[in-house]
Amino acid sequence: MPEGEQPTAYHPEPHSNAGKWILIVLAVAYAGASSFFIYDQHGKLDKLTQEQTASQKQIGDLTKRMQSAEADAETLGEKIGMTKKELATRADELQHQQQAASARIAAQAAEEKKDVSAVSGEVGSVKTDVGGVKTDVAATKASLEATIAKLQGTIGDLGVQSGLIANTRTDLEALKHKGDRQYYEFALGKNDKPKAFSTVALQLKKTDPKHGKYSLNVTADDKTIEKKDKNQNEPVQFYTGRDHMLYELVVWTVDKNKITGYLSTPKNAPVPITPTPQ
Repeated sequence: MPEGEQPTAYHPEPHSNAGKWILIVLAVAYAGASSFFIYDQHGKLDKLTQEQTASQKQIGDLTKRMQSAEADAETLGEKIGMTKKELATRADELQHQQQAASARIAAQAAEEKKDVSAVSGEVGSVKTDVGGVKTDVAATKASLEATIAKLQGTIGDLGVQSGLIANTRTDLEALKHKGDRQYYEFALGKNDKPKAFSTVALQLKKTDPKHGKYSLNVTADDKTIEKKDKNQNEPVQFYTGRDHMLYELVVWTVDKNKITGYLSTPKNAPVPITPTPQ
């Protein structure tokens, strides 16, 4: 500085001091806010840490339970010789079987209920039918008795008193129900070979429809005899067998080439195993 000159004094400007105070206030506010934020975050962190610790404890407990359950399942599976997967599969199968069984039981119960209702209806119907059958049986019995009462006995061609004579198929049915003898209905043609009935064989030889006469051969006990010019509805008699049993035959119809009638044998006469088809 040159001699004689006075030093210039420095006077700071007022607005510089104000800026400093503003900066100081902002710094203090920032520091306070930071402190509060840090404190708040620290509290949240502590809470989060506590929650995490509790969660970890719960997870640990749950893990132990799962491990225990798995161990129990594996132990059960080992005891019955099944893996855990097989055990689960078997459980599903049993559940399905149980459901199916329940469905079947329900269906059977419904069906049985339906059957019971049907049977009840049928029983009522049967009761009605039984009443009707009883009436029919009584009527049939009365009709048979009336038919039998009309039948008459006569003397056969051997001079032996014959039993009751059936002149129609209705009469023959009445005699069958009476049960005194055995009866075999027949139809013989002129060109037929001998046909077996009971223990004998019959063969038509000749017919005379105009006069109601016919001739036939009877084979019994390895012998053949001719019954010649016999009349329609006449009892034709012959003896056969070791016990000398009396057989009779009666012809109902005499046509040009055929006769029809029946053979009558004692009740204790032998019965053929396979009779000749008509």
